[in-house]
Amino acid sequence: MSDSIVAPQILLIEDDPQVRRFLRVSLTAQEFRLLEATDGEEGLRLAAQYVPDVILLDLGLPKLDGVEVARRLREWSTVPIIVLSAREREADKVAALDAGADDYLVKPFGFAELLARIRVALRHAAVAASGRAD
Repeated sequence: MSDSIVAPQILLIEDDPQVRRFLRVSLTAQEFRLLEATDGEEGLRLAAQYVPDVILLDLGLPKLDGVEVARRLREWSTVPIIVLSAREREADKVAALDAGADDYLVKPFGFAELLARIRVALRHAAVAASGRAD
């Protein structure tokens, strides 16, 4: 990315240290700026404080479940939320999407697919911010 363009900021809300480490290395190598939260409450605080461009959200979090985090975020934010979860059941996907998530990826996922979904989320957010219709 050019120095004149600020890299998109991603908030990762994930309690698994191995997943956080993998995404930290992989996303920063792609020149994203990364914030990390290890539980739902911290994730909400960081989202309010930094207003990231995209949120990557695990569902099985301590203190506050990811579905509830998405629900609370939607009370005041339109930032794109991509769920990253080991939960494969349709009911879990529907609950997360109905709570406000924009996308859902089941773990384990391919990094190239995650990057593509982040690009889509950023594109949709830019269109919404410009006031144009998709």
